[in-house]
Amino acid sequence: MIAYHDTEWGVPLYDDRRLFEFLVLEGMQAGLSWRTVLHKRENFRRAFDGFDPEKIVRYGSAKIVKLMNDAGIIRNRLKINASISNARAFLDIQQKAGGFHKYLWQFTAGKPILNRWKSLKNMPATSRESDAMSKDLKEKGFRFVGSTVCYAHMQATGMVNDHLITCFRHTECRKYTKRLEEKRGLSGSWRI
Repeated sequence: MIAYHDTEWGVPLYDDRRLFEFLVLEGMQAGLSWRTVLHKRENFRRAFDGFDPEKIVRYGSAKIVKLMNDAGIIRNRLKINASISNARAFLDIQQKAGGFHKYLWQFTAGKPILNRWKSLKNMPATSRESDAMSKDLKEKGFRFVGSTVCYAHMQATGMVNDHLITCFRHTECRKYTKRLEEKRGLSGSWRI
C-alpha cells in the first residue's frame, strides 16, 4: 500500500490500457477494500491477459469458468461479466473518441482537479465530475461504474489530486502534472 501510494496513486495517467486496467480493478473493488484488490493485482493481470481489451471481448463461457475457479482473483461472476462487457464499451469509446484517455479526461476539462484537503474526513466519495462520468459510462454500456467507483478511478489515475496537503505526494503530483502539461503544450492553470 505504501509503495502504491508513494509511486502511483494520484499520478496523471493517459495510457488507455492502464486506464482500462484501473477501471476494471475499481469495479472489482466495489464493496471490498482496495488493499484486497491491490494484493491480487498481479493475479488479475495474468488472469485477464494483461487487461488487453481485444482479448477480453473474446472471452467465452470456458474462460469465465476458468476465471471463476481462479482463487488468485475476486471470483464474482457479475464483476467478471461486467469486465467483458466493459471491454466492448471501452473499444467502442476508444475508436469514437480517438482514445479512451481523451474521453475520460473530458470530465475534468483535460486537467487534474487540485484539491486541498487537510483531513481524510473532508475528502468526498463522489463529485459532480464522477457523477457525470458514471452516468455517461453507464449510457455507453459500462457496468460497475457508480459515482464512487468513478471517483476512486479519478483519484487513482490523477484526474483529481486528493493527497492531503500535508502529504509529500500532494506537491510531487502537482509538480509532475505541471511538467506534463508543459510537455503536452497545455496552457492555463490547474482547476481548483
